[in-house]
Order: sequence, then C-alpha cells, then structure tokens
Amino acid sequence: MQFRTIQIVAGLTAAVAFVLAFMAAGAALVSGLFMLAGLAAVAWLAYSLIKGVVHRDDKSEPPARA
Repeated sequence: MQFRTIQIVAGLTAAVAFVLAFMAAGAALVSGLFMLAGLAAVAWLAYSLIKGVVHRDDKSEPPARA
C-alpha cells in the first residue's frame, strides 16, 4: 500500500496538532497550579487580617492625636 501525499500531510498535521494540544494542556496545568498558589496566598492574607481584627484588644485606647 502506497501512501498518497495528502495522507502524509494529514498525518504530519495530526502529529503537530497532538503536540500542540499536549503543550497547551501542560501550560494550562502549570497556569492552574500558579493560580491555586496565588489563591492560597490571598486566602491566608485575608485570614490573617480578619484574625487580627477579631482578636484586637478592646480595652486599649487609640493613640492620641497631636
């Protein structure tokens, strides 16, 4: 069985499409991991700020203004 030129071109095009798809999937995975890391950092920051406001000492006086 001999391959025609169009079959060879179609096979090479499919191979390139698969390579690009795997590269895009890898980029999406890495991007998703960085997104989760950023989200965790923002969540920790919000938690620490809220914890600081909730546990503030109510009996302390505010600083005097000049």
